[in-house]
Amino acid sequence: MSEKPTFRERFRYWFDNRFSGGPLVIIGWLALGTVILIVLATAVVILVHGIPSDTQVWQVLWNIMSQALTPNPVDAGNPWQYLLVMLAVTLGSLFMVSILIGTLTSGIEAKVDDLRKGRSRVIENGHTLILGWSTQIFTILSELMIANENQRNARIVVLADCDKVEMEDEIRDRVKTTGSTRIICRSGNPIDLTDLEIGSPHTAKSIIILPPEGDDPDTTVIKTVMALTNNANRRSEPYHIVTQIHDPKNMDLVKMVGQRDQVQAVLTGDLIARVTAQTSRQGGLSTVYTELLNFSGDEIYFTREPSLVGKTYGDALMAYETSAVMGMQKGAKEASLNPPMDTLIEAGDRIFALTEDDDTLLVSGLASAPVDETVLQAAAKLSTPKPEKCLILGWNRFGTTILRELNNYVPKGSQALVVADTTVSAEAGQAERVIKQECSRLSNQKVSFQHGDTTDRRHLEAIHAADYDHVIVLSYAGLDVQAADAKTLVTLLHLRDIAERDETPFSIVSEMLDLRNRELAEVTNVDDFIVSEHLASLMMSQLSEDADLYAVFTDIFDPEGSEIYMKPVGDYVQLGKPVNFYTLVEAARRRGQTAIGYRLEAEAHDASKSYGVHTNPKKSEAVVFSSEDKLIVVSED
Repeated sequence: MSEKPTFRERFRYWFDNRFSGGPLVIIGWLALGTVILIVLATAVVILVHGIPSDTQVWQVLWNIMSQALTPNPVDAGNPWQYLLVMLAVTLGSLFMVSILIGTLTSGIEAKVDDLRKGRSRVIENGHTLILGWSTQIFTILSELMIANENQRNARIVVLADCDKVEMEDEIRDRVKTTGSTRIICRSGNPIDLTDLEIGSPHTAKSIIILPPEGDDPDTTVIKTVMALTNNANRRSEPYHIVTQIHDPKNMDLVKMVGQRDQVQAVLTGDLIARVTAQTSRQGGLSTVYTELLNFSGDEIYFTREPSLVGKTYGDALMAYETSAVMGMQKGAKEASLNPPMDTLIEAGDRIFALTEDDDTLLVSGLASAPVDETVLQAAAKLSTPKPEKCLILGWNRFGTTILRELNNYVPKGSQALVVADTTVSAEAGQAERVIKQECSRLSNQKVSFQHGDTTDRRHLEAIHAADYDHVIVLSYAGLDVQAADAKTLVTLLHLRDIAERDETPFSIVSEMLDLRNRELAEVTNVDDFIVSEHLASLMMSQLSEDADLYAVFTDIFDPEGSEIYMKPVGDYVQLGKPVNFYTLVEAARRRGQTAIGYRLEAEAHDASKSYGVHTNPKKSEAVVFSSEDKLIVVSED
């Protein structure tokens, strides 16, 4: 049988309960204690007959209350009983004021610490909400701030399971703040329904879900979509959700989970693989994609143009001076890149084009385009392509997808050799087995595998790297980002030296994990770089601002139908003569192609000039082209 609590234990229990309610409760008890002190002191002065002469009782009460609140010197000529009481009141006042100051200080510090934790709910409307944290967030924030430069009071809210102060410090170090956009960070788990409310998802104009940097990022993405779409507090209007999926098998699942809403998922593996496959055969193409996807230059906008109703798509190509038409959307159908030139534009149809801003997508009003017929070249008969040899150095999860994508572009009888150091990571160790399992029956190319150190110059010469038409350098999975990029840089330096010593040039395309390392790698003079996560981040940023672009991007990166190609300018117009872009657009139009820009070889290694890529040039300006320059077109082949 337990012992009966003592009076002391009961009093401590009562005291703990009364004073554990926080600063307001303590201040209340201090106020009550002060009142009791004043009343008791007044009563003692009266009982011991210590009232000074010519002083009434209410004046004594007033003096004691003043002394308790703001201690002041007391006239020594008063009765000693009165002086002793005032001394006690002064000591009691100092004690209570000390407790009050300590309580207020602790309360303020606790509130500041709570605010630094980022647990308060965001009260915003029409903001962009980013759920999750990864290195992609810096690109996305930079792009969104550029997109919001002409908007007042734009807000971006970041909710992630990270420390608020650390997130703010990293953003401050790596993101250049522009315009009036304000970034608000909050700490919380996006999968937790209670934490999710901190970011005010129900009032956001768009929601970007970032996959975590782990082994199974798709699971977290799907759970976050479910937390949004199946929330008891969800809004009646559909959410606009943009995210990223790594495994193609999960695409249908994430769409099913978000079927009530507008969930747009970027399939990262396919995106990077297609860009790599296309870029390996067309140097500079990744820069074209970057120009299309970022907000710093021209962007894709939709418009309904009444003056074009009744005309054809081919007519629309020549109707804009400062915009490059890319395709159109027929009514409620999905947008289509480079439709047939005789496609009729009807009321309700929309044109989409590359232009500086939505208010610059204006028809030129010219009666006829200034096309120089004298420089146009007749379409040459296509020759039968020869089989190609491709060398892939390094390995990661995109490897098999890149091989399958290459199979869509290379002629029959082509070969591909994969060389990877199987001791670098577990994924590289499984490369040979995975290749045999998934790429052994490709229709156009034969794939083989060889173990080897891709940073070893002797091994690169032993496999005769210079004999290949295209070389793709992949970053090793399983390594730290900087360590993986360091291996890539060493390989690129060896390849560039081999290429300079060889009489037959071969193209070199490399994947980089950190965008900042691209500038460091410029010394290797590689034909092109692909910063894998950077492209996916750019696309998610664009989609968060305009959901209609999803169909356009899907069409651009789909191997079926029209794609972006870089073709010799000399196939379209005579070289060495001034040619305006109207003439190039007309030359491409007669081949059933849509011209959107050109690449100048003289600027190919100049980062300040976008590596020679000029998308949406002013059509009336004349340029003199050389034999190495390329015309950027949207074409079926």
